[in-house]
Amino acid sequence: MKEYKFCQSCGFPLKKDKKGGGTEKDGSISKKYCSMCYENGVFLTPPEIDTAKKMQKFCIQEMKKDGMNGFFAWMATRSIPNLERWKQ
Repeated sequence: MKEYKFCQSCGFPLKKDKKGGGTEKDGSISKKYCSMCYENGVFLTPPEIDTAKKMQKFCIQEMKKDGMNGFFAWMATRSIPNLERWKQ
């Protein structure tokens, strides 16, 4: 399986993930998704987050809650439409 540098759902750098990545159903570490997006083989985002644009808005809101400037949050989410989970 390909090794990814960034979560293929939100774009977070996987090497900065405090848990080492999300987990698959068998408990192994996901090589594709971070622990904020993926646990036990299931995405943690609300079910209504079903497009890249909705994911961008969701991530910006979450980053702003953590104190990040809105512009920088927007910059950090610009790559989301190009990630594997959201490609058509």
